Amino acid sequence: MLDGGFDVLDLLRIGVDIGLVWYVLYKLIMLIRGTKAIQLLKGIAVVLIVWLLSIVFELQTVQWITNYAITWGFLVIVILFQPELRRALEQLGRGNFFSRGARSEEERIEQTIEAIVQSANYMAKRRIGALVSVARETGMGDYTETGIQINGKLTHQLLTNIFTPNTPLHDGAVIIKGEEIVAAACYLPLSESPFISKELGTRHRAAMGISEVTDALTIVVSEETGYISCTKNGELHRNLDQDGLRDFLRENLALTLKSPESKSWIRRGKRNG
Repeated sequence: MLDGGFDVLDLLRIGVDIGLVWYVLYKLIMLIRGTKAIQLLKGIAVVLIVWLLSIVFELQTVQWITNYAITWGFLVIVILFQPELRRALEQLGRGNFFSRGARSEEERIEQTIEAIVQSANYMAKRRIGALVSVARETGMGDYTETGIQINGKLTHQLLTNIFTPNTPLHDGAVIIKGEEIVAAACYLPLSESPFISKELGTRHRAAMGISEVTDALTIVVSEETGYISCTKNGELHRNLDQDGLRDFLRENLALTLKSPESKSWIRRGKRNG
């Protein structure tokens, strides 16, 4: 028994109670993140702040209006948040509510990988030159500033369209961060390594150069041969096929998706230049 009449069991019960409430609130916030519900929640917060200020400064008319808004607020929330509430109940019924966060992260990584793979494969078949750098932990702000800001959601259609010949943004590198194409037509530092094969052009030297100063993954599609190459930490992996590129990205972007089969990209495509 502790002072104040609480024992260890009571404290544990209170801790579990508070923890469950915060966890449910966290999952609800993750559920509505990126939807219009976030903007509506901000509006509700503004109404509550105005209500509190009306009480403090004794603003009778404002207080009367906000009192009615709060009184009917629950019904308004149910009406406005109907799509989000329905989605939450559907996920709860499927048993996905409490595991949604981890799985959606893997899904986002897979979508990013597939967008890059589809675009690279399309351009390789048509021998469209491309240079794509995927940022990881090291910041790449100095390099994005040399290009044109895009800040658009990554899709294989958008990525392919950027490198279409004779378009304003096709010359230079695209920098990707997460699910977003941050910038295009960027300048990357050229590697001065004497060990790079003479048959490789400026794109490959730029890919090697950025891999020597950052931890970014960079994909190169050769305009002359249509071959796909990747760089990482000063290493060049040449002549990767579609599956090899996908496994390379999974190996380095999605550690949770590693499997013994993912090592096969080394046997299929790794060859230092």
